Amino acid sequence: MQRTETISGVLLSSNMDLKSFYGLETSGRDADVRLFEPEEVSDPDAIRFAVCWLPDTDAFAPYPNLQMAMSIGAGVDALLGHPGLDETAMVCRVRDPHQAELMAGYTAHEVLHVLRDFAALKESQDRQDWAPLPMAPPRDTTIAVLGNGTMGKSVTRALAALGFTVRVACRTIPDDPLAGVGYVAGADAVLRAAEGANIVVNVLPLTQATENILNARLFGRLAEGSWLVQIGRGEHLHEMDFMAALDSGRLAGASLDVFRQEPLPADHPFWNDKRLRITPHIASDSTPSIVREQVLTSAKELLGGSVPSLAIDRRRGY
Repeated sequence: MQRTETISGVLLSSNMDLKSFYGLETSGRDADVRLFEPEEVSDPDAIRFAVCWLPDTDAFAPYPNLQMAMSIGAGVDALLGHPGLDETAMVCRVRDPHQAELMAGYTAHEVLHVLRDFAALKESQDRQDWAPLPMAPPRDTTIAVLGNGTMGKSVTRALAALGFTVRVACRTIPDDPLAGVGYVAGADAVLRAAEGANIVVNVLPLTQATENILNARLFGRLAEGSWLVQIGRGEHLHEMDFMAALDSGRLAGASLDVFRQEPLPADHPFWNDKRLRITPHIASDSTPSIVREQVLTSAKELLGGSVPSLAIDRRRGY
């Protein structure tokens, strides 16, 4: 395709106003990049990229010359598995360093809430009962972190800084490991990392290999009465195995931020299960300024004939 002086994109989401939430203007205030709502597109052939969050099944159909689809979040599984996105289209994702920090904060909060039993302390407050609880040194708690990408590294760094014994399951041993952190690599890394762990934190990407990876085999490796912090993807969790692990006492409970169906249906049994702490996919989010900056950068790289620096490897899924 012949290069032009500007590049046009479209905002595609089934459940979110991307323009308002992230301040993505469609007026073409940037000299090189034009970004439109679908109803504003007068020439679908001119659209070369899309900025997306859970696009509808037929969202890409009007744009035959689409070369790039960019997720405003860290996950790209909805794009890689989208039936309407051409396999030749590049898939990019926002990489927001603040997003990793937010996720690390969420994880630290959930871990401390459980281990220090702040729920019991709140009940004591409600009863006006001065009831201190016994404590254990952080190093006595082993936490398995599944995944060592941008999110996993930030989570591991935060937990290690708090003094916990941290074991990380990763594809390869990092060249710059964190001091005092144990790393496990290989085909069975997830199971070995989970062995005897008191808490498991899932921050894996969703691929064919990781779907349903939070299953009976993994739960069986954990210490009795352990806790799950699930902040990866809803499809990672095998729900029947999960409920069995809760009922057997292998899991004492879980912090769940992601689900197979979002929003979580009102009649889903998770809502009324007192063993669960449920949050609405808010462990982290991309900050608007970073989204705007990286959308513009990726579009300009595409305009200049380069592979966008935020493109993912379709074969790996991340």
